[in-house]
Amino acid sequence: MLKRFVLFCENFGAALIMLANSARHLKTLPRQFSRFIDQCYLIGYTTMPIVTILSFFIGSVLALQSGYSMENFGANQFIGTLVGLSMARELGPVMVAILVTGRAGSAITAELASMNVYQEIDALKTMNIPPERILVLPRLVAVLFMMPVLSMVANLCGWYGGAIVCQYTQFISVDTQSYFAALKRYMNFKDILDGLMKAEVFGFVVVTICCHIGLTVRGGPREIGAAVTNAIVTSLIFILVLDYFITMALL
Repeated sequence: MLKRFVLFCENFGAALIMLANSARHLKTLPRQFSRFIDQCYLIGYTTMPIVTILSFFIGSVLALQSGYSMENFGANQFIGTLVGLSMARELGPVMVAILVTGRAGSAITAELASMNVYQEIDALKTMNIPPERILVLPRLVAVLFMMPVLSMVANLCGWYGGAIVCQYTQFISVDTQSYFAALKRYMNFKDILDGLMKAEVFGFVVVTICCHIGLTVRGGPREIGAAVTNAIVTSLIFILVLDYFITMALL
């Protein structure tokens, strides 16, 4: 147990050093605009389809379950509020972070781990090119830029999924106008902003973990798969733990 704690502290410190070294090269970001765009494409555009589909059906299922439960209390008119708040404050940012971990985080870890195993990282250091400058910094900035976009897309798709279910499910029978009226009546901008803040933190932590694990892989090609698994599991644990503490802080 003590060894695991010491190992965690070592990895945490190494990740902080990696972030500090990346921050030192912020002034080089304009010259790396093409890398930034490439990472926005990887993190944002390639993740957008699955975020859209899953958000729509999560909102639909949430409305369906809420309608079934609220029918006994005659509170169907509040389904829009429940779906709206749940997607904006909790389900939207958490689900987007999990999908980014599985779709982009795994790719980032695999790419950096492959470069490390095949000594491409050592070649960069030999040429006096800091890996944090060209491999870490563009990814961190890209995820900070794309996470709010993905979260808003998730919110909108979830809200409209719930609206369609409410309108066309017989035992709910809440028209779209009433659904969105309830959603707007009990929601404010802070609810959406809290969700976007969560998404930013989750995305930043996920990319930090994936980059750190990818850059510290040791061994042969077999270790690449182990590194990807380790990065995904660690990221998911951090997402759920941070979710609790961030929610407590924002309430």
